[in-house]
Amino acid sequence: MTAAERENAMRLALSLAADAADCGEVPVGCVITDKNGTVIGCGRNRTRERADATAHAEIEAIREACRALGDWRLEGCTLSVTLEPCPMCAGAIMSARIPTVVYGAKDSVKGACGSVIDLFSENFPEKCAVFANVFPEESSALLSGFFKTVREGESV
Repeated sequence: MTAAERENAMRLALSLAADAADCGEVPVGCVITDKNGTVIGCGRNRTRERADATAHAEIEAIREACRALGDWRLEGCTLSVTLEPCPMCAGAIMSARIPTVVYGAKDSVKGACGSVIDLFSENFPEKCAVFANVFPEESSALLSGFFKTVREGESV
């Protein structure tokens, strides 16, 4: 995946994150592209909407991509997400055999790509290349704005 393709996927992920914020969800968006750069899965956080702790953007995108390909293996695909994946999502990424992850903002609370722990550097058979800090300011701004609104008690 070229730098331009990473940026295009991240722009779409940022749009999905903004949609999540508009719906009162933590603004995280995710896009999965195949080896040709075609979008095969999209997701945004829906944990509140679905009352489901597993309804993270990455999980939503992985499910959609698996349906699109008719396979649980997403080999050759790239997952682009606005926030560093948590341990649950990193595990799902490995289980789906996604070899490349691109993310925007670091997550100092639950980040599993190096901020808190780096699950992709552990001794798992699935290896994953990680590209961090793609549009980090834009990703962070969405999150900061959302949580500022929450702290001020405004409805989201």
